[in-house]
Amino acid sequence: MDVADLLTSAGINISVCVVAFSLYSVLRKQPSNACVYFTRRYISETIRHDDPFSLHRFVPSAGWIMQAWRATDEEILEAGGIDAVVFMRIVVLSIRIFIIAAVICVFLVLPVNYYGKDMEHRNFRFESIDVFTIGNVEEGSKWLWAHCLALYIITCAVCVLLYLEYKSITKMRLAYITGSHPNPSHFTVLVRGIPWSQDHSYSKSVESFFSTYYPDTYVDHQMIYRPSTVHKLKKDAKKMYRILRPVETEYVRGDKPCYLCGGTAHTFKLLQNGEDSIRSQTSIDELHPTQIEKECPAAFVFFKNRYAAVVAAQVLQSSNPMLWVTQLAPEPHDVYWSNLGIPYKQVWVRKIVVLLIALAFVFVFLFPVTLVQGLTQPQVLIHWFPQIKEVLKLKFLNRLVTGYLPSVILILFLYTVPPIMMLLSRIEGNVSRSDRKKSACIKILYFTIWNVFFVNVLSGSFINQMSIFSQIKELPMMLAKQVPTQATFFTTYVLSSGWASLAFELLQLFALICNILRRFILRSKKEPTNIALTFPHHTEIPRLLLFGLLGFTLSILAPIILPFLLVYFFLAFLVYRNQILHVYVTKYESAGQFWPIVHNATIFSLVLTQVIAVAVLAMKKSPMASGCTIPLIIISLLFNEYCRKRFSQVFKRNPAQVLIEMDRRDEQWGKEEGIYNRLRSEYCQLAYISRDLTISKDFSVAEPNRQSRTDHNSPQGADENSLKQGTHHIKLQK
Repeated sequence: MDVADLLTSAGINISVCVVAFSLYSVLRKQPSNACVYFTRRYISETIRHDDPFSLHRFVPSAGWIMQAWRATDEEILEAGGIDAVVFMRIVVLSIRIFIIAAVICVFLVLPVNYYGKDMEHRNFRFESIDVFTIGNVEEGSKWLWAHCLALYIITCAVCVLLYLEYKSITKMRLAYITGSHPNPSHFTVLVRGIPWSQDHSYSKSVESFFSTYYPDTYVDHQMIYRPSTVHKLKKDAKKMYRILRPVETEYVRGDKPCYLCGGTAHTFKLLQNGEDSIRSQTSIDELHPTQIEKECPAAFVFFKNRYAAVVAAQVLQSSNPMLWVTQLAPEPHDVYWSNLGIPYKQVWVRKIVVLLIALAFVFVFLFPVTLVQGLTQPQVLIHWFPQIKEVLKLKFLNRLVTGYLPSVILILFLYTVPPIMMLLSRIEGNVSRSDRKKSACIKILYFTIWNVFFVNVLSGSFINQMSIFSQIKELPMMLAKQVPTQATFFTTYVLSSGWASLAFELLQLFALICNILRRFILRSKKEPTNIALTFPHHTEIPRLLLFGLLGFTLSILAPIILPFLLVYFFLAFLVYRNQILHVYVTKYESAGQFWPIVHNATIFSLVLTQVIAVAVLAMKKSPMASGCTIPLIIISLLFNEYCRKRFSQVFKRNPAQVLIEMDRRDEQWGKEEGIYNRLRSEYCQLAYISRDLTISKDFSVAEPNRQSRTDHNSPQGADENSLKQGTHHIKLQK
């Protein structure tokens, strides 16, 4: 592939981006698309357009770009919460790293590669991409020290920037914990594996156990019930809601009480009063006899203070580790209720089954990757399809088929991965939505790194020989041989999967098509429901990290990828900020739990780059430069270990010192009674059905986390002023 082929691919993607961005700037001005491009405002208020027939509605503009660029850190925090701020810091970190890498490698390494051999260069447009790689440098050349020097600079810059980010995000997480109102999850422990007793119910067992062993701190508990029971009640409630929705009354009284959560006869009061109407304070002892049969061996147990809950969550409760298993409960809006009824003894079996299914899926995916690799080689393509030999003689079509088409086909196959991994994460038995998304994020990351990077690099060597395990010692040398040859494919992959995917992310094609069908084909006048989307961390973070891996590994081997990669990160900065401000709704917080994944993946990419560099320099007969690169591997691993000891524990458990200080503060301010009164109602299983029953334009239901910044009765209760003060020192450097 020559430079002209690469420019053809770049031109196609630039055209796609320009058209998509222009189309977006027009579509977002149309009143009928407010539910697609201004979802956050749409579900919280009525969007009015004073001049719906104005000409400016149909003229493309760049106003949204300036709004996204000028948005402050506080605005991102208010719109998307801590997780949104952390995600944008990941993008900014990538920009900083690859600006340094691009300056060093483009102005130092790239000229060394280009003039590495004494040869006559052709016209720049017809130069092969291979002349810009390290493969064009003579063996034993002294100029190979330039690659070693560049790698030292990049490694030092990455370690410094990662340390500063880890420290800053850790402070942000602690500020979120200490700067918010009392969070029910800090006082609550999830108990699973409750032993069955013929003498009394699970509820009595929980009460007896914790009253005996935690008599001074145990407050109450809330049992978990079979999902089928709740779903049946939900279905009945939806039918009643459709019938009673037009009635403009304060509430509608039911004839029979809701025994599921100890409720009274005011079960359907939620039609007008929302979630608070179904949160009652009746005792667990007033259960209906049929309800006892529907209990699951799991419960939420409430304690008087945060420290007692942490102690109960972390100690072993029984001599049998499979019984009375405890962990800190997720936030109320983060609970994944359908998985709480899974018996704890099944969880480890589910994890093994999911692992086997994921591995099988990885190997099945080898076939489309092999197909894609065949498309990049014209001789292989002609061997498979002899009839297209004449077509490939046309230069433009040859460039299109061998340069642009393979990466597009791979992207289409990769679109099937996120829903499958999310399904597997649900089957695993995760008890919170954030854990499910985090698990899916890790699976997708491993999957894409293996199939997009390793399989594409090694498909021509030992994947076909099926000797991956027997040749594991030769892996560095194989990577050293193959990575520079795949620079063209990875560059076009960044163009098609990176630039084009951001354009489609901005357009929200699926939501746009659904809206057009509803309004202009079906002619529906009903307001759209269930339009609130949460930010897809599980798909976007792996994509960023994969591009980071490609940037690291090719930085000194084929620096030509770096300018295209930088353009992607700058576009991502604008697009994701726009989407966080206007489209995505935050329903729960993980307080930066995705950051350790980013840190570990970045260190992996850096160490992999160093290992490949050692092998490449050894192949180039430069043993001194190769040997001088080895200390970088040791330094990177020691740095990662230090960060793990210094920061990562804060993301796994809350510090006792911080929790005790918060308990003392609540005691001084007399908040204990208010906290105790909220605990049971916050984890009422039926309460969250109201989120599906109320109209989607009720912002307090569709976006509870944003409401909770000013609502003292919210389950997440994060005070906006306290949060802003706690994170005021953290700002994005534009």
